[in-house]
Amino acid sequence: MSKPKDTSRPAPEGVPLVSPEQLPVDANRYPDIADLAAQLRFSPQSGHIWLHNKRMLLIHAEALGVLRRELIETFGIESARGLMTRMGYYAGSRDAEIARQIRDKESVRDIFLVGPQLHGLEGIVQVETVRLDIDVARGRFYGEFVWSAASEDEEHIRYYGIGKDAACWMQIGYASGYATEFMGRPVLFRETECRAMAHARCRLIGKPVEEWEDGEDDLRYLQVEAFTKGRMAGGKNAPSPSTGAGAPSVLPTAFGDADMVGASPGFNAACHMINRVASTQATVLFLGESGVGKEVFARALHRVSPRRDKPFIALNCAAIPEQLVESELFGAEKGAFTGSTSTRLGRFERADGGTLFLDEIGILSLGAQGKLLRALQQGEVERLGDLQTRRVDVRVIAATNVNLRDEVKAGRFREDLFFRLNVFPIHVPSLRERREDVPLLMHYFLRKFTQRHGLNITGFTSRAIQAMLNYDWPGNIRELENMVERGVILGTEGGAIDVGHLFTSGEKFDSQPFQLDSSGKLKIADDLSAEPVSGEPTLIERVSNRVSQLLGDTGNDENIVPLEEIEDALVQKALQRAGGNVSAAARLLGITRSQLVYRLKMRGITISGG
Repeated sequence: MSKPKDTSRPAPEGVPLVSPEQLPVDANRYPDIADLAAQLRFSPQSGHIWLHNKRMLLIHAEALGVLRRELIETFGIESARGLMTRMGYYAGSRDAEIARQIRDKESVRDIFLVGPQLHGLEGIVQVETVRLDIDVARGRFYGEFVWSAASEDEEHIRYYGIGKDAACWMQIGYASGYATEFMGRPVLFRETECRAMAHARCRLIGKPVEEWEDGEDDLRYLQVEAFTKGRMAGGKNAPSPSTGAGAPSVLPTAFGDADMVGASPGFNAACHMINRVASTQATVLFLGESGVGKEVFARALHRVSPRRDKPFIALNCAAIPEQLVESELFGAEKGAFTGSTSTRLGRFERADGGTLFLDEIGILSLGAQGKLLRALQQGEVERLGDLQTRRVDVRVIAATNVNLRDEVKAGRFREDLFFRLNVFPIHVPSLRERREDVPLLMHYFLRKFTQRHGLNITGFTSRAIQAMLNYDWPGNIRELENMVERGVILGTEGGAIDVGHLFTSGEKFDSQPFQLDSSGKLKIADDLSAEPVSGEPTLIERVSNRVSQLLGDTGNDENIVPLEEIEDALVQKALQRAGGNVSAAARLLGITRSQLVYRLKMRGITISGG
């Protein structure tokens, strides 16, 4: 290995973070960065650095360069790129979360620009916006940026010099994760120029995945196969037919399965465990809350195993009456019980050579557990009403949403059966543990249900995306799927899904009530004491200025105000003039009271005493 090149430069004089209001800003490109710099806090006494409510680390760029080199030398450049891309994707999705919280009252453009500004504040790269077109409700996005002083390619060049491929893997992952979280649909960025390719600066372009002709090529770096170099069970790459909605997936998926959508660390960890156990004959136990998709993971395991060409038989133990469990599992001979008019094969025999999936196994009766244990240990089954035993070659995959160790202690589950099933447990994370996958799943189900129902829904509004990201999802992916289908049905044809189309069944999400303060302005109820920043235009002022420019054909196209904000301003002003009386405000707007209440509900706004 040649001696690393010294690309270090004298550190420029920094601006003290204790005075964020003095930070320089290019007003033509970005809003004032003071609000972001004020979120960066150092606490040496406790050993913490905080950015908003997220813990950060101050680490040497050269240390990341060493890690990058070790990954490349140990796992190869493709796997290393996948790891770094995923790392950046996760960081980007977290910063998008911060952006919506810090600038929640600003324009969509200013909220989005938190990402490029945070990239600079975090010391990653200096970002210049070339072009940025955003329409969240219609799902339209195009972004073009130029990077200068990129720390990532500096470290790459230090060890590998100039080459033919772009090297800002983590930063590309960051931009893709940030835009995907922000838009509520998968957005992919690519470097078209890079300093590691001898260009003066790095240039990247981002747009929805399906608008790239070969977007799947880059999506693989967000998939679990990048960890394992695409190895499938049995040493083969075994592509499976897509089982999801529509055409080939333009989402990050695992094992070529369109239903296995995700890019979060928790999702990839579970997929990595599947990949490790798939080629074996070991019994697998999926653990996780109800609705997390344990059967989807089980089917994916079967599809990448050597048994993929054999049957996959599923049985929900909770759906079978106790007196029928034995015949369902092991079969029954003709006349074995009243009403048995023919011989019936059990699930074990039907799954012979393949995989048997036993869902909700924790609810089986102790008697059924004993018979199941014998079948697992001996590999033999005996039909009800028959004296002959039959050998079966079945791989058992079980799943439960209860703690089987607690069930064993309580005497409701056999300890010997637990140990027989718990050979290779895999935790399937809840949706709360994989929030960065929510936008991907939203887009997946939106596409699925618009195709199924023949409806034209363009996407989700910003309010809907934020509500979905803030919701706790007690029903996990099953609840998300049902909610998106509801939104597709209730949404306006040719329009976007809003909050009122989704949360219609008493779901509680993190919305803040609005009230009128002493000056008649609509403000968040728990923030009525907050004073407006001096010199900062209010929503009504921004809308008024923009509408005057549009109607008077003056000004420029830089200070864009979305149509939804114009409607918000009208509603706010009407409520202000009506003293909070919803009926009077509706008359001022020329609509009925129920129509105004509907609009308030669509925005997640409640009027105290209104």
